Amino acid sequence: MQLVVARIGRAHGIKGEVTVEVRTDEPELRLVPGAVLATDPASAGPLTIETGRVHSGRLLLRFEGVRDRSAAEALRNILLIAEIDPEELPEGEDEYYDHQLMDLDVVTVDGKEVGRITEISHLPSQDLLIVERPDGTEVMIPFVGEIVTEIDLEEQRAIVDPPPGLIDDQAVLDEAPDGPGASSGTSAGEES
Repeated sequence: MQLVVARIGRAHGIKGEVTVEVRTDEPELRLVPGAVLATDPASAGPLTIETGRVHSGRLLLRFEGVRDRSAAEALRNILLIAEIDPEELPEGEDEYYDHQLMDLDVVTVDGKEVGRITEISHLPSQDLLIVERPDGTEVMIPFVGEIVTEIDLEEQRAIVDPPPGLIDDQAVLDEAPDGPGASSGTSAGEES
């Protein structure tokens, strides 16, 4: 199985190094010297990592055959893809590869169907599960333990305990105090 593990950024210096946007929780396994990675677009690869180092908090890689800034800049925005055994599991107990989460059914703790995971969005602050609802709309659910309470790979489902308003329009708003300019005191979802 092929998984995207990084995206090549801008050239760094004049000797062919590039910055890399890491898209794996295991860069120490996937982005090491000697690793041969497929690319998207495929015509750019495969690329073999020659050296790697961290500089100012960013991973810098140099690939075999890339010796100058121009060659490094030509690689910008190329995705790096690693071949992963589909049976391989992450080292951490509560860690999952994206392919393990794709197509899981999402239900609330009380059994209400939410939808199916169609994408995982990796943002700097947290990961989001993109869930397609039965009506075709999408909802984004933060992939944090307080909300995604259980991943059951055997049952192929993710159990969520969302705060009010995350997956529905039933958010409870704080009532404003009575007085000049006060609202009617009706909360979302209540009839007046």
